[in-house]
Amino acid sequence: MTYEEALQYLDSFINYEKADSYNYRSLLKLERMKRLAALLGDPQRAAPAVHVAGTKGKGSTAAYIYSILKAANFKVGLYTSPHLMSFHERIRVNDCFISEEEIARILNKIKNVIEPLMKDDRPSFFEVCTILACLYFKEKNIDFAVYEVGLGGRLDATNIIEPLVCAITPLSYEHTDKLGNTLEEIAAEKCGIIKRGSFCVSAPQEKEASKVIEDTCRTRHSKLIFIGKDINFEEIRSNDKEEIFSVSGIYGKYSPLNSKLIGSHQMVNAAVAIGVIEALISRGITIPVDTIKSGIEDAKWEGRLEIVNRKPYLVLDGAQNKASAHVLAGAIKKIFKYKKLILVLGVSKDKDIKGILEELLPICDSLILTKSKVSTRALEPAKIKEFIDVVKHNVKDITLTSNVEDSLNKALLIAGQDDLILATGSLFVVGEAKESLKEIPLCSS
Repeated sequence: MTYEEALQYLDSFINYEKADSYNYRSLLKLERMKRLAALLGDPQRAAPAVHVAGTKGKGSTAAYIYSILKAANFKVGLYTSPHLMSFHERIRVNDCFISEEEIARILNKIKNVIEPLMKDDRPSFFEVCTILACLYFKEKNIDFAVYEVGLGGRLDATNIIEPLVCAITPLSYEHTDKLGNTLEEIAAEKCGIIKRGSFCVSAPQEKEASKVIEDTCRTRHSKLIFIGKDINFEEIRSNDKEEIFSVSGIYGKYSPLNSKLIGSHQMVNAAVAIGVIEALISRGITIPVDTIKSGIEDAKWEGRLEIVNRKPYLVLDGAQNKASAHVLAGAIKKIFKYKKLILVLGVSKDKDIKGILEELLPICDSLILTKSKVSTRALEPAKIKEFIDVVKHNVKDITLTSNVEDSLNKALLIAGQDDLILATGSLFVVGEAKESLKEIPLCSS
């Protein structure tokens, strides 16, 4: 296959990342993923792995772990989803994305194996992507692989791995139609990645989620490390360029830590990552202490409080639920100084739109509603507008646009040099914003 043919082949599988709704518990089958992996030689067993689940911050946490292991001179693979602009972003080894040729070649191998044997039970888009990553990592003979869960944990395609350590980032209400209507139910799905006899590192959680995590670790004889109890962190200072903080771990205190991923919430993500690293150390893996500091400093993760322009500020963030929007609003107010905030918002149909608006409307002066052009789950701007009356927030300056590029052009047209434009509500919106900014002249001084 050529690269274009490979992408067409990938698109022939059902993509639940873009689907409006589906029966999560009946359509996602871990046994099918295990069978697919077995047909291809169980490539997920080729390298020691770290597994990251959660509601908020799992991508950033995975990026920190990946960066620290690279700093320790390991060859590390990172698998994340979704991508912002290019499919290549999902699969990388030591900052080199998988190439077009490698995608086509490995997908051709997958096709030749699965087509004759899985006609009656075809895998999903994400399942094929996951086995593609596993095969690529095996080919590259990596030392470690870091996998970010796609959805939930228990039934997720990545759950075929047997990690040395798993991590659970902050949990909140998300995908309630699939994962459950209570924090206990959601936590139980996330805890599906905790393996018997392994390590689990958890961010601070609500009481209901904490109990599920503790009970699961106890039942599965998994060593639990809790941030806020076993590992602590303290902010030193923060601004629009860096977050500086300290972490007191099991093996010592790491201070000062300087992160280019800004916002107080990144301290939690970094502390979870350090907990994972210390768990690996306790398993006999040599990771020099100084690489923790350099790994935190070198970590990169796009689309999370990402500043792409400064006069005016243009900030991109993938917050897509009430809890993430709450964290985002707090970070914006704490970190940035601006006269007027112009909110560019596009959301998916299955999200807590009311909750997102409740958190973000109080900080905005002008609202521009938009929608992703690639996601079939994108909610029409007019439908988002209907929720504004529900949350009883009096926003007078509201503009509706048909696409993200148009919304950014309108925002830049009305923004003064001392204003802030915040584009958020969906990673699809963030990705399309980054793509459109290639065509929009900006002043980044």
